[in-house]
Amino acid sequence: MGYAILTLLGVISVIFMLFNVLPGDPAQMMLGQNENEEQLKAVRKKYGFDQPLFTQYLYYLNDLSPLSVHDVKKEDFSFFDSKKYTGKKLFTLGGKSIVIKFPYLRESFQKNGKKVSEVIGETLPNTIVLAVCAILIAIILGVFLGVISALTKDQWGDKLIQLISTIGMSVPSFFSAIIFAWLFGYILQEYTHLNMTGSLYEVDDFGEGVYLQWKNLLLPAVVLGIRPLAVVTQLMRNSLLEVMEEDYIRTARSKGLSLYQIIRKHALKNALNPVVTAISGWFASMLAGAVFVEYIFGWNGIGKEIVDALNTLDLPIIMGAVLIIATMFILINIFVDVIYQWLDPRVKI
Repeated sequence: MGYAILTLLGVISVIFMLFNVLPGDPAQMMLGQNENEEQLKAVRKKYGFDQPLFTQYLYYLNDLSPLSVHDVKKEDFSFFDSKKYTGKKLFTLGGKSIVIKFPYLRESFQKNGKKVSEVIGETLPNTIVLAVCAILIAIILGVFLGVISALTKDQWGDKLIQLISTIGMSVPSFFSAIIFAWLFGYILQEYTHLNMTGSLYEVDDFGEGVYLQWKNLLLPAVVLGIRPLAVVTQLMRNSLLEVMEEDYIRTARSKGLSLYQIIRKHALKNALNPVVTAISGWFASMLAGAVFVEYIFGWNGIGKEIVDALNTLDLPIIMGAVLIIATMFILINIFVDVIYQWLDPRVKI
């Protein structure tokens, strides 16, 4: 947990410094072409852009921290507008209030002052659904193909699976997305009934509300799952071949167990350690790697939101999205450490 907190602090520091040394005035980005000097001064004062960089950094940490310190005299939660916070004051000490609150990711420059947390809250669930479906495709097919490849070592089935895996790892996701959208969403649309673009939720043409469109999930999930599928297949094959040479497998054979029983009861679980490592990394990176896939398929997730924010220089949304992805990456790795103890009790030692 301590390592995770330090890692997150490092990510926050890098993101803040990176986006605050970029050329351009954030106040001008917010006001666009209609600004005047008075408006610029007001915005700079409200958001602290007129303060020294280190002071801005401290305020940024204070906004992100669930436990933060605020000035009692100003009767607000922070240097910024008190209406932007959701929290509760715990106690007052020396003219300062100690507050517990939800992390404040600031406001969007381009969405009429909308909270970044609200923007992410609307898009992140779609990305998680996409990433979960993609990783499930990779796990189920990858483990199955890896086992088949190991059992048919050096035969035509093994060589075919290896060839497909190599191609899958070599082709970038954005290129696969273009090919799949064109082929299955346009050329073969009459047979597949799939759309080239579309999100999980679509608005009814007659204004009767929003409805789920699950078929729009198929193509982006398959495209996003191709590369981890190839990696899982290779790792499962190599790990299972190594496990099958262990002494306890020979003992199981000598007891008369069938090949199916040996793999299911003894070999498969012990061969999953490297696969779990790969899956954890791929699942977290999918949240970031989905950027171009979501944009190409028109999937309204956090990846597409990042691209839109980059096009409009909406820095708070970019910073907030990167922080959320980094936090999820850290939490997933902690969760994987726990899974290791179940897969291999020797980890406890």
